[in-house]
Amino acid sequence: MEGNTETKETHIFAVRTSPNKEDQVVSFLVSNIERKNLGVYAVVRPHGTKGYIFVESPTKRDAEEAVFGIPYARGVLRGEIEFSEIAHMLEQVKREANVKKNDIAEIISGPFKREKCKISRVDKTKEEVVVELLEAAVPIPITLKFDAIRVIRREED
Repeated sequence: MEGNTETKETHIFAVRTSPNKEDQVVSFLVSNIERKNLGVYAVVRPHGTKGYIFVESPTKRDAEEAVFGIPYARGVLRGEIEFSEIAHMLEQVKREANVKKNDIAEIISGPFKREKCKISRVDKTKEEVVVELLEAAVPIPITLKFDAIRVIRREED
């Protein structure tokens, strides 16, 4: 049909998942959508959101059909999600972390919160650092995301 300016109606639905199984649910969901040739436009797993992923589809029925039988998926939530509610989670933010080997940092989240550490390795592609706690009796390497630490002293200082 040439000249068709009709736009597709899309809706966003939240899918509840088992905590820490979001990536597996996304993988199963995408293969299920492809296998069944379902009308789902997008599957999104925002960073930092535990227990939920988002599905964009023309109807709730399409989203529910995509989720049906998926391990660790607990179902589609009742209401529709407005794009404005999740837009802040979808912005592509590539942070250039100013982190270097041998910097002293403070852990700002997780079980070692407020502990001081020394950075022993930086992986910019994964946005991770390997640190060793300064006050630990035995140095144990811990891998953390860039956003879990705050540099408090440079090696040069």
